[in-house]
Amino acid sequence: MTKRLLLALAAVLTLLLPAAPAWAHNSLVEATPAKNATLKKAPAAVKLRFLDTLADSTKLAVTAADGSTPAQSPATVSGKTISLTFTEPLPNGVYTVAYQVAAGDGHVTESSYKFTVAAPVAATSAPAGAPAGVPSSAAPAATSPSAAPAAEPVADDSDGPWLGLAAGLGILVLAGAAGFVFLRRRSAR
Repeated sequence: MTKRLLLALAAVLTLLLPAAPAWAHNSLVEATPAKNATLKKAPAAVKLRFLDTLADSTKLAVTAADGSTPAQSPATVSGKTISLTFTEPLPNGVYTVAYQVAAGDGHVTESSYKFTVAAPVAATSAPAGAPAGVPSSAAPAATSPSAAPAAEPVADDSDGPWLGLAAGLGILVLAGAAGFVFLRRRSAR
């Protein structure tokens, strides 16, 4: 009786363990610029590296706080990395990096994070013809963004390996309970 229960549990485990890699979702490993970073110099590119190889359908976009899209090249995928370069320097401000990546099991993960460009503004000298103490009307007024980006949680809907492990253990417990009840009823006859 115990031998049959052990065989049933071994069969269930044998069926579940090979499926474990399908539960994993592709997650972000490294981001340049980093999440919530405040940069003293505008980046030339955005580069994201993921846990697994990316599909060509992976998407990456950068937008400014006002919703506009800075001048950028199309995103390129190479192995586990997706990147895009800016064709013009980014002005000071807060930017959102948004990405969409598909895992091997077809699950699509969409997420985003922010970074801030806070490059020092160079002091402008008065034009040659203007007196030293008189401000020039030709110089634009400098606006300074906040020194640090707003503390917002980064949305990441990847569940990681824990969801798969919990589901596998739940199925295993249910199968064990069903086997136990089946064997109990059978021995009672």
